[in-house]
Amino acid sequence: MPIILGIDPGLVTTGYGVIKQTKNTITPIAHGLIKPNTKAPMAERLKTLNQRLLEVIDLYHPDEAAIEETFVNKNPMSALKLGMARGVLLMTPALKEIPVYEYGANKIKKTIVGVGHADKDQVMMMVGRLLPKIMGILTPDSADALAVALCHAHHALLRKI
Repeated sequence: MPIILGIDPGLVTTGYGVIKQTKNTITPIAHGLIKPNTKAPMAERLKTLNQRLLEVIDLYHPDEAAIEETFVNKNPMSALKLGMARGVLLMTPALKEIPVYEYGANKIKKTIVGVGHADKDQVMMMVGRLLPKIMGILTPDSADALAVALCHAHHALLRKI
């Protein structure tokens, strides 16, 4: 019965979602946002991502983590900054000995919505349907993080078959 942490990486807003997978049931545990101060120096923003994700890990004790892969961005500087944030978000669970899996955006969307190029509203709607017991306000970033966790749960089951 693994607990899975899903991460939607971002330097401005990082979404996280935690689910528990039993044999045929997935239960939402938590979801939320990590929002570093956008006016802070880069090192401080990355430190905030690390510290807040550690708090989530210490609170929910996930067995596995899954993160969305970075897509190619037209702006090289934006891609570089997102890559730095993603590196911190990959490293944080790894330092806690939590295996981290990566999934492309199209694979996540195809798994959750059935269409690889679904928009954020479609992802939010399907996450709400797949996890009807969600508590609190679902945001696009936390829905994306839950979608990453759901995608991992689905593909982990397929690997066991």
